[in-house]
Amino acid sequence: MPDLISLALLRAIGDGHSLSRAAAMHGLGQPAATARLRAMERLAGTSLVQRGPRGSRLTPAGALVAGWGDGVLDAAQGLAAGLASLRHDAASRLRVAASLTVAEHLLPRWLAMFAADHPGTTVTLDAMNSLRVEQAVLEGTVDLGFVEGPTVPRALRSRVVARDRLAVVVSPDHPWALREDPVTAVELAATRLVQREPTSGTRTHLEATLAASGAPTSAPPVLELSSTSAVRAAAAAGAGPAVLSILAVAPDLADGRLVEVPVGVDLGRALRAVWRRDDQPGQAATELLRIVGRRRP
Repeated sequence: MPDLISLALLRAIGDGHSLSRAAAMHGLGQPAATARLRAMERLAGTSLVQRGPRGSRLTPAGALVAGWGDGVLDAAQGLAAGLASLRHDAASRLRVAASLTVAEHLLPRWLAMFAADHPGTTVTLDAMNSLRVEQAVLEGTVDLGFVEGPTVPRALRSRVVARDRLAVVVSPDHPWALREDPVTAVELAATRLVQREPTSGTRTHLEATLAASGAPTSAPPVLELSSTSAVRAAAAAGAGPAVLSILAVAPDLADGRLVEVPVGVDLGRALRAVWRRDDQPGQAATELLRIVGRRRP
């Protein structure tokens, strides 16, 4: 199969350039160019270039092959231009999906720093639960994801970008509000909580932690709500205890709308960036990861 450079050499000679000039145009020495043309002639089974004291010119067969090669070269140039356009688009666009905790409490600061360093890059952020983030990354609809669940699928690579802690919180009127002895894992598992949907990272992390502590299957939630804000509001209204990121409930604890209850189980967790295992993060995603690593809380 002829290569693109050999076809380009034929085109250059057909355009009236000498063999030495054609070689120089493509970064070759004349011996290397001659070797390529001879390899083409062996493929064709006939002479393609007539060499003489006045220089080189194409034979009729060489002109025919060069004509066929024009379409190949034009297509290759179109492909190169298209790939360059894709690279430019990838560098000027960053699509991010993140779990609600990361999207609401960490990414705004990280993305503000990214935007300051890369004003020409358009960034979109979708907030969703951790399972949907992982699905979006696997489907290639986003460039980078941030999750808070205890594990990630094997098809994804991950990097810890922050540490978080879940807090058990109640309204000031709840019996647990004045409690001094820690709530045990068994007691917490047996309590009907105000919770997010089953696929949320916070809920899956809590259930995994309680199971690892030997607690029985968790009681069904007293309320199951689709946003962290709704869970906070319901807990503050007295619907029942809730378990949420300390990042999410810090303002409510500060103003007394919620009270943190001591617990006898470690509810710390890692927050992770995820991307497809078979891909390297693109230029913009790599730069965001660099900023996150530099500013890690």
